[in-house]
Amino acid sequence: MAKLTRGRTGAVTFQLVGFLFLVELVSGMLQGYYVPLVPDLVKHLGIHSADYNWFEAAQLLLSAIVVPPLAKFGDMIGHKKILLISTVLTAAATWWMAFAGSFPTFLIAFALQGFYVVWLPLEIALIFDRGRRTGTAATQTRRSAGFLVVALELGAIIGALLGGRLLSAFGNNVSVTLIVPAIAVTLVFFAIYFGVPESTPLPGRTLDATGFAVFTLGLLLVTGGLVFLRANGLGTWWAYLVMLAGVLVFIPWTRYELRQKDPAIDIRVFRQPSMWPVQVTTGLVGISLLGAQVPLSNFAGANPASGVGLGLDSTHRSYVIGVYLVSLIIGAVLLPTLSRRTSPRVALIIATFLVAAGYLAFLPFHANLTETIINMVVAGLGSGALVGALPSAAAAAAPPGQTGVATALTNTTKTIGGSFASAVFAIVLTITQIQFLGHSVSSLAGYLLVFTICGIGALAAALLLFLVPKVAFSDAVVAKELAPVE
Repeated sequence: MAKLTRGRTGAVTFQLVGFLFLVELVSGMLQGYYVPLVPDLVKHLGIHSADYNWFEAAQLLLSAIVVPPLAKFGDMIGHKKILLISTVLTAAATWWMAFAGSFPTFLIAFALQGFYVVWLPLEIALIFDRGRRTGTAATQTRRSAGFLVVALELGAIIGALLGGRLLSAFGNNVSVTLIVPAIAVTLVFFAIYFGVPESTPLPGRTLDATGFAVFTLGLLLVTGGLVFLRANGLGTWWAYLVMLAGVLVFIPWTRYELRQKDPAIDIRVFRQPSMWPVQVTTGLVGISLLGAQVPLSNFAGANPASGVGLGLDSTHRSYVIGVYLVSLIIGAVLLPTLSRRTSPRVALIIATFLVAAGYLAFLPFHANLTETIINMVVAGLGSGALVGALPSAAAAAAPPGQTGVATALTNTTKTIGGSFASAVFAIVLTITQIQFLGHSVSSLAGYLLVFTICGIGALAAALLLFLVPKVAFSDAVVAKELAPVE
């Protein structure tokens, strides 16, 4: 990390990355902390286990909607200001969760906590803005993003380990246990306030309120339809109509945006060959990154006597997940070196092929724990590299004043890809069920179809990245790519 330190004013420094490292550590903690608490939260709120899915769905829905406009505000008035505002909102929601005693109030609080999802896009925009002043924006952003992904995954591991242990230490008092992440988010505000410098926004920017309103409506319909489809099953015909309406909304929205001087999202930028493959790739990789985790966990815990699964208990499943998270960290750390020895574009292609290889390897190799871990590690190496590399690539391909919204849209497309995959996978595993000991369980064919979809999605993404110009995302050409689009 010492390589991040520069003597020139405005450079990306060890101090800046260090403070942002703390922010992402807490972001990861929020993602991992509540997982071991699910059974106790269900009892605490007096709900059914299946109802917990609504918490995650609501948070995904909110994050998909709010991240792009928040990032645009960051481009307009400064990314640090919006980072602070989003942290205040996240802290308030996290404190609310600690004292929410009913399903509706906890659902609202859990959804509002999703404002933390904008942290990583804003951080990458901040880093890119600092690096731009030294002519090494692309390289420094990739390297810094790798460290932020390390913090994110370490935080997830720490959160998962802390949640259950603190609950026991506090005598199974759920409210007291939920105060801990609230304190952590509150402290993050001060780390940002005192340790992170502000970016330099372009003057004269305006907010395209109509553009964002229509864009939000389209996202709400698409993601909402996916949520309803996942919750109510394949036969929910009206959910398809909701999603179709959302897609159709983007047709007049695109025409409107092309007529605006300062659009909410500049379509002219996003149809460039260095940008649109990155955004599509993020959505395709989101299929496995966000959608495959529950099927993988269920596969590891399924009874082998049914013809599928490894029969691991919750403790041993956590070890497998831990190995996967470590592979994500390794992939994130290795990406800058791979980019330097090949090229940023080639590194992205290799990482995406690793994701495809890991999931497609499940087709012949799924019979034991060793094969499963190897497959997950291969996919994890690629996924870890892509988590930070894709928003960094979007930042490098965006013109001045649009870095934040470009990185934020990678999160939105990833969320849509993950939401779509979650709905499809739930349906696939339901319609391929078999009877085992008087119960319906997912079949091997169902799991293999899930892994095939993940692999083919990543393979398609890798092929799309070949359309990106060979010299894209490098310091040598980033200044030219940052020129405003006429």
